[in-house]
Amino acid sequence: MSEDPTNVPLPIPGKEVRFRHMDDPDVPWQMVRAQQNADGSTSHVREKWFAFSPDPQYLSFYAEYDPGMMVRRHGHFSPHVVFIIDGGLWFGDRWCPKGTHVELPFGAAFGPIRAGDEGAKLFEVMMGDPRSWGDQPEVYEAALEEHGVTPLPDPPIDFPDWLSDLRAHWAPAAEGD
Repeated sequence: MSEDPTNVPLPIPGKEVRFRHMDDPDVPWQMVRAQQNADGSTSHVREKWFAFSPDPQYLSFYAEYDPGMMVRRHGHFSPHVVFIIDGGLWFGDRWCPKGTHVELPFGAAFGPIRAGDEGAKLFEVMMGDPRSWGDQPEVYEAALEEHGVTPLPDPPIDFPDWLSDLRAHWAPAAEGD
């Protein structure tokens, strides 16, 4: 049986609303992924983490994908919502243009993700542990080869002290694979 939320004394002392803006000096850009393209140029995924909480865990952020940027097929250790503000992305074989809302329930995987010719700008929210796990590395490797892309080492990220980096983590292969 769940608690009755109407029995919680509100407002809660010490809890304050927070406002963030794109040029907020307390919210730096972080490079989270990098690749070398077939033409020798590099592309990145950059993120601005607006809210990152340990209790309860959640993360909300703005992301930018350079044109053609690819990210492995993956899922997160929490429910995850993506809203495409500008440009568009391929999630596997599905094109998702500006205005697309993507819901990724806990335990589901999507991708590989590939930014379109204009790149993409996203707003994302993860409601729990925001770290990811990779799935089906062979699908990602085939997409990289098809587009002549070489992934570069993950750039360092300024994770909070209470969270470790799992960007290199892959889910175990299913039995029978």
